[in-house]
Amino acid sequence: MGIFHRVSVLTWLFSVSLTCSQGATPSFVDPSVRRDATVRAVERVMPSVVNIRTEILLEQRDFYYDLLWDFFGPHYRRRPAESTYSLGSGVMIHSSGYVLTNAHVIRRASRVEVILQDGTRYEAEPVAGMRSSDVALLKIRQETSQVAFKTIAFADADDLLLGETVLALGNPFGLGSSVSRGILSSKNRRPPMGDEPLEIEDWLQTDAAINPGNSGGPLINLEGAMIGLNVAVFKEGQGIGFAIPVKRVNEAIAEIMTPEVMDGLWFGARLDAVDGSLRIKQVIKSSPAEKAGFKVGDIVNLINGKSVANAIECYLSLTAEKGKTTISVEVQREGSRRQLQLKLIPEEVFFNAQLIRQRTGLLLQKVTPSLARHLNLDAAQGFIVAELEAGGASAESGMQPGLIVTHFNTYQANTLLDLAKFLHTLEPGEEVRLQCIVQRRTGRFLTLNRASAKFTLR
Repeated sequence: MGIFHRVSVLTWLFSVSLTCSQGATPSFVDPSVRRDATVRAVERVMPSVVNIRTEILLEQRDFYYDLLWDFFGPHYRRRPAESTYSLGSGVMIHSSGYVLTNAHVIRRASRVEVILQDGTRYEAEPVAGMRSSDVALLKIRQETSQVAFKTIAFADADDLLLGETVLALGNPFGLGSSVSRGILSSKNRRPPMGDEPLEIEDWLQTDAAINPGNSGGPLINLEGAMIGLNVAVFKEGQGIGFAIPVKRVNEAIAEIMTPEVMDGLWFGARLDAVDGSLRIKQVIKSSPAEKAGFKVGDIVNLINGKSVANAIECYLSLTAEKGKTTISVEVQREGSRRQLQLKLIPEEVFFNAQLIRQRTGLLLQKVTPSLARHLNLDAAQGFIVAELEAGGASAESGMQPGLIVTHFNTYQANTLLDLAKFLHTLEPGEEVRLQCIVQRRTGRFLTLNRASAKFTLR
């Protein structure tokens, strides 16, 4: 090697060393080596992950208190009364502002604030929550211009690979984004949760750390699709976290986002969100859905000409024009498309005291707080028998006016609407057993005794 060649090599090495020392990237280094699948998935999903701040939590010593204590430790116990406190995370699932989180995150909150990744704050109101599944929905209040929020994509229900890399995302305590990585350790865990077990089958188990405040955030795969909702850590284990699988999340959303729950309008069909489509899994007899011609197995394609891919879009389309007499619904059935005409009605039009009387022969009235005080009852629960049809099955069973009915079979309804909906699920000729309170007055003393009666429904 000549002297001039050696000098040129040394000069090149010196220039590379100088460039590196000044912070520039050497030209021979691939700039994409750091932006691997993990980083790309986080960049794709993190704008949809939010921090949830709540105000005024009622401290009650129960399963949820223990869960909060396990997650937040001294922060939770030392929280001053009536103060804003960052409690957990959530994830945006619809561009109109619907946020998915855990029910326990917002259960004790009287005020909820959602903070986006860029620091923008919004007031939010709970839509509904299911304590049994620990899934809840929030809706961001938009008083001015409508904002199209960035949302997360859901993975297919069964698209889970044991051992695949998963990421637990969150936005805890308003301190910024949080990411932890691990693998999918199990697809069918059911951890013990104390005296109040959550009714969740096939929990996802991961060794990705569920950091404090990550509860309610998404568990995603490397494609950036949500496979579960972070919910808890197993305090008896070492680095074991759990998430609600996306299949159960979809089921919970389909139960919540219905015209019945949201607006008191009777649709009468239950939906199953299956991998990007909506399938009818139940049609209630005499309901608007049955009258419109819906069948179990139908796949909902269009509502009033708009495509629907999930339960939220279905609800929004069904209720977009509440004053409209009919709604056009296109369904796919056995390979062909059918047009159905649906008309929603207020639930109380059908489910009322008259339906109860038709099925039982009893005219019932809700026990009010004032009536409960007059009858010396501990609480305003149950229904008082105002009238009963002479010669009917309920009269022959020994029922009398003045009895207070607390349970039909084992079901305890809170309103006449709920009771009518329960009775509508039972078949004519089916036997029901009523649990009652009997009032007996002896002189100035009023005693309340327990009794039961049974008869067949009409």
